[in-house]
Amino acid sequence: MIAAIAANSPIPVIHSWQEDKGFRLSASRNKAIAKTSGDYIVLIDGDIIMEEHFIADHIHFAQPGCFAQGTRVLLKEGLSEEVLARKRMPETLCKKGVENRKNCLRSAFLSRLISFKNRGMNGVRTCNFAFWRENALAVNGFNEDFIGWGREDSEFTARLLNYGLMRRSVKFNALAYHLYHSRNDRSHLLENDRLLEETIEQKRTWCEKGVNAYL
Repeated sequence: MIAAIAANSPIPVIHSWQEDKGFRLSASRNKAIAKTSGDYIVLIDGDIIMEEHFIADHIHFAQPGCFAQGTRVLLKEGLSEEVLARKRMPETLCKKGVENRKNCLRSAFLSRLISFKNRGMNGVRTCNFAFWRENALAVNGFNEDFIGWGREDSEFTARLLNYGLMRRSVKFNALAYHLYHSRNDRSHLLENDRLLEETIEQKRTWCEKGVNAYL
């Protein structure tokens, strides 16, 4: 499938792969970041469907000294199965099976009114996230001390903020639809919470086990 997409893509497609040894999101993202050559990186998760203007919207919001945090629409199990079976989104999302419905609306006018810069960490999710490559390298990417699900995205964000960047909260643009899946194992969450708190309290900008291992 990837080869077929690459053959018809107007831009180069590079597949970054790692062996399945459990939830290792930090390592996967670091390997992918190391393979990139562009100045600006847009992140999604494998359970995300992008609206057709998604990348263009992120490019529009790209600004030096900032990273961008978008929102997501949550599709419940039944609707997710329908989308996957039909291989396309429904004509309208004003129906059952949709959470965070307000995030379905794309409006340049509302986006200009509501999108703003801040230094907060509420609602950090790297399933819809963008940053400058040089900034990611400056903080050494994602922290591979995080094992299992949870908080690696918040800790990465904390180091970007500690480095001096601002967050741009992108509303009503860069729309993303999250497909339902079963809950990930959270047995390491307490330890991951501790690592996050250390980074915040000690104002760390660098992690030891990061993207530099792949450069």
